[in-house]
Amino acid sequence: MKEYDVFIIGSGMAGMTIANKCASKGLKVGITDELPYGGTCALRGCDPKKVIIGATEVRDFAKRLKGNGIDTIPKVNWKDIMTFKQKFVDEMPPKIEKGYKKNGIDTFYSSAKFLSKNTLEVGNDKVKADKIVIASGSKPRVLEFEGGHFAKTSTDFLNLEKLPKSLLFIGGGYIAFEFAHIAARCGAEVTIVHRGNNSLENFEQDIVKHLVSATSELGVKLILNTDVTAIEKVDSQYRVKGKTEGKTAYFEAEAVFNSAGRPPAISDLDLEKANIAFTKKGISVNEHLQNTLNPIIYAAGDAADSEGLPLTPVAVLEGHTVASNIIKGNYKKISYPPMPTVVFTLPTMASVGYTESKAKELKYNIRVNYKEVGDWFNAKRLNVEEYAFKTIIDEETQTVLGAHLIGPHTEETINIFAMAIKTKMKVNDIRTMIFSYPTLASDIPHML
Repeated sequence: MKEYDVFIIGSGMAGMTIANKCASKGLKVGITDELPYGGTCALRGCDPKKVIIGATEVRDFAKRLKGNGIDTIPKVNWKDIMTFKQKFVDEMPPKIEKGYKKNGIDTFYSSAKFLSKNTLEVGNDKVKADKIVIASGSKPRVLEFEGGHFAKTSTDFLNLEKLPKSLLFIGGGYIAFEFAHIAARCGAEVTIVHRGNNSLENFEQDIVKHLVSATSELGVKLILNTDVTAIEKVDSQYRVKGKTEGKTAYFEAEAVFNSAGRPPAISDLDLEKANIAFTKKGISVNEHLQNTLNPIIYAAGDAADSEGLPLTPVAVLEGHTVASNIIKGNYKKISYPPMPTVVFTLPTMASVGYTESKAKELKYNIRVNYKEVGDWFNAKRLNVEEYAFKTIIDEETQTVLGAHLIGPHTEETINIFAMAIKTKMKVNDIRTMIFSYPTLASDIPHML
């Protein structure tokens, strides 16, 4: 039996933050991950995705300026961009392990299962700990219909040696849209099949419709109100069966990808043996990110059923909170600042704060500014067709409650809105700021 002050399941950003912070204070720490150290974001998500998108951004920019100073639209070399991407992925696990070794953290490379409230089976080892942290992240949703195993995952997409000529994505969330935009700009035929009435349902729909329009213009087929019920392999293709309004429809593609969501990766931990409370959203936690039934258990990141969005910076924030509470006792309550989130399509779509419907639900007296601004200078100089915003203003305090944008580099502009919401900056103070011009941020005063 190996014993620790703290043992962590999962070595993504939340687990890594907790491990290093606790070890720096002299605690004996162990950590395990059945996958290479680094977590989803660094190895199978945000980082490699953004590297690949970089090449498509160049192509998109050139296409928009063709005839306006640019003569040739470049092609994306899939093999080269994947090689470039892999450099970032390969360097991460050894870098993380080197940091663990320096801090005296014991490393394991197996899945974990609970044996009791404070003991685990980790591979061939048994581990006992005063505090155990579940930071196991999320995983692709299991497709339980016939042939569901034929669908590849987002990880598979990011590791494709060769891009298929045609792809179909099951589910209309941000993963489907981001990968659809990448594939379409690299020359593939792309279809998204979504069961709901609206894609990207958690985003402001007045802005989503602009992304849907841009996606359609790119040649991506978006099929709504259709439940996928089966996948069948036919020669070198896959036939996807769907039901819409009682009718059966079939779609064919060279590759099918599961983008139907990512539930917390907690189903194989045998949580019941440790009397750990959990929901379908993750490990149940209180304001200290401590489990509501078993007090020695903490959770952070995508594995926690918290108010935090499933975003890397949120996982880091929760990791710091958990580590502080383990080191000093439960003195620190989790507090979330505004959490900006981005769909990295082209154009990008970004959101922070309340949607209009949420602000109304909370009984705020609001003023809503919603406008399509393709005629603004920044849109015309970049030759973009989709540029729009929706801002939600609290009439009583004259502060920003929410901002929802689509257009060039909104992933950067949204951070200024996040800062304004966090600091409760007055609308008039934002309007009277001097922004460098002509930048995308210089449009912000006109959005208020």
